[in-house]
This record gives sequence, C-alpha cells and structure tokens, in this order.
Amino acid sequence: MSDKFFLFVTTFALAAAATAVMMLPVGRVAAEEGGYFLPLALAQKAANASIESCAGTGYAVSAVIVDTSGVIKLEAKGDRSTVHTTTSAFRKAYTVVNLGPIFRFDASSAFALLAAKNPNGAALTTLPDIAALPGGVAIKVGDEIIAALGVSGSPGGDKDEVCAGAGVESIREDLAVLFPGRR
Repeated sequence: MSDKFFLFVTTFALAAAATAVMMLPVGRVAAEEGGYFLPLALAQKAANASIESCAGTGYAVSAVIVDTSGVIKLEAKGDRSTVHTTTSAFRKAYTVVNLGPIFRFDASSAFALLAAKNPNGAALTTLPDIAALPGGVAIKVGDEIIAALGVSGSPGGDKDEVCAGAGVESIREDLAVLFPGRR
C-alpha cells in the first residue's frame, strides 16, 4: 500500500469520525463526557418563563440559573425588579444545587423547612451563599440535578417558587427530547 493511499484512507476515516461525532445530539455527547448540562438556550427559556409567570401575577422578579458547580449560567433581572433580587435568586438556586443532592430535596422551600426543624439547621444557613428561603427549584434529567432556577422579587418566597416551577416546567419536554430515556 502506498503512503499516499494510506494518508488518504486515514484522513477520510478521521473526517468521517469527526462528522459522526458532530451529528450526535448535544445531550448525548454531554452524557458521554461525564454528566448532563443545561444548554444556554434552555436556561434562557426557563428564566424567561419564570419571569413572565410572576409578571402575570403582578410581581417584578429576577431569575438566576446555577449549574452544578455553583456557577451562574444565566442571570436575568426582570423589568422593574429591585437590585437585591438577583443576589437572592442566585442564593436560592445555589442552595438547591449544592445541598439538594445531599439532603434529597428539589426545592429550596424543603431546605427552609429542614433548617427550621433540625437543631443543626441554623449552622447550615451560615455557609456562604446558602439561603433558607423558598424560590429555588431543581432542573433535573431523570433523578440527576443538572442545574437550579432561583427566582426572587415577589412578596413571599412561596410565590417565587411557583414561578420558578413554571420556568422549569417550560423546558421539561425540551429536556426529554435532548436526553431521551431519562425522565
């Protein structure tokens, strides 16, 4: 076999392999690389849906999506929302992604109850960026938390959490398509 032919076959095989990898759905590639992640487009959709949900009831809120590393994926300050709302929304989402897997909760309201009932709960609330306030909801693929959505600005965290839930619900089918077989 000539060197030119070998080079041609090798180049063709590499190009075909690269093309096949690029054609895989993003979620499948992410899963094979060690975990699922929330694409930016879905983070934007969920944040917008949560802000619109609260705006529909007259509340100016902000929404923050945090990935499982505790890093802000998206921060959206809603129209007329006050300055503190982004910080509070971040802390609610951060609480869910960091403590949710340990204590098995999907919403920051469950952590607020746990912190109030547990004699050691107050100590957990002193950790940086942890908030024992309702308004954060897990975004999951199957049983795995891949991000969390925090909302703040309504007169009560329970209302924030309803809006965060609406945001998460708005991308549920998108996640099912992106990550088939993992509900």
